[in-house]
Amino acid sequence: MRSTSQFLYLALAAGTISLYSCNKGSGDFAKTKSGVEYKLFKNEGGKFTSKELSESDTTYKGRIGKIISLEVEYRTAKDSVLFNSRKQQGVPVMVPLQEVTTKGGLEEAISMLQPGDSGVFRFNLDTIFARSFKTPVPPFMKKAGNTMTVYAKAVKLMTRDEAMVEQQKMMAEQQQKMMAYAEQQLKKDDVILQDYIKKNNLKAQKSPDGIYYIVNTAGTGAKPKTGQLVSVQYKGTLLDGKEFDSSAKSNQGKPIQFPLGVGQVIPGWDKGIALLSKGTKGTLLIPSSLAYGQRGAGTDIPADAPLRFDVELVDIQNAPAAPQGGPAMGR
Repeated sequence: MRSTSQFLYLALAAGTISLYSCNKGSGDFAKTKSGVEYKLFKNEGGKFTSKELSESDTTYKGRIGKIISLEVEYRTAKDSVLFNSRKQQGVPVMVPLQEVTTKGGLEEAISMLQPGDSGVFRFNLDTIFARSFKTPVPPFMKKAGNTMTVYAKAVKLMTRDEAMVEQQKMMAEQQQKMMAYAEQQLKKDDVILQDYIKKNNLKAQKSPDGIYYIVNTAGTGAKPKTGQLVSVQYKGTLLDGKEFDSSAKSNQGKPIQFPLGVGQVIPGWDKGIALLSKGTKGTLLIPSSLAYGQRGAGTDIPADAPLRFDVELVDIQNAPAAPQGGPAMGR
């Protein structure tokens, strides 16, 4: 669990909840003495009604030291979504409540919320980044305008022990949902990949994991084993041919090196490279569940995108022995 400012900054660096409807037709923003513009709402029988903020409210002192779970969404001045906890995490975020030492930032905004409350907060970009993050405003946000709007819904107030239990429970539930989603998506991706193979007249083999692989030039060496260091030249494209990465661009034309099967690359690479002999030049067609899944990756790889990698397994080496008393390589 991170501090409020740490969480928001990480979320912005990475990238619609029902709160957005609360903002429509609900009048102008109120404003704190420190400059935070806000609209507060309380839940009464399933309906959100406006809530006034009392300047003499002392209830926050009783919440300091506890953890509040929040559903949040951040939007630029042009109303573009920067981050949505429900869509991008699937679970509420956990925020430790601390004494508000710096007014005018996100910390003060969160202090206004009690469990069940919702809020819409509008900040001046220069102010919130200076006060909450101590860092310059990212250029892409400046380009969209001078404000950022945060929609937040306070779900539950907990002790730290309760929050740990809640977080473990939510992660387990989210894992089950992701596995079920991936299973269904794998079936859809298989249809897409089979169609791609047919249209491009490819002679592909299919692994038990659902990866299709094509050997263009067969190697003469052994196949790599888990833990061995493999060196790979590659080019990654979407199925429409759009290139999103390559060793030529990312590694100055040199093959990348990584220990196989220890999770340093996407699962489709750990499993797919293991199918090839040293010296093989081939193609891996990887379903999205073994690539970047429903989240995608940046702006280049959409959600649920099967990927094509043209690869060459250049070399295989045994991993260096770990020093005595030290951890093994790759752990």
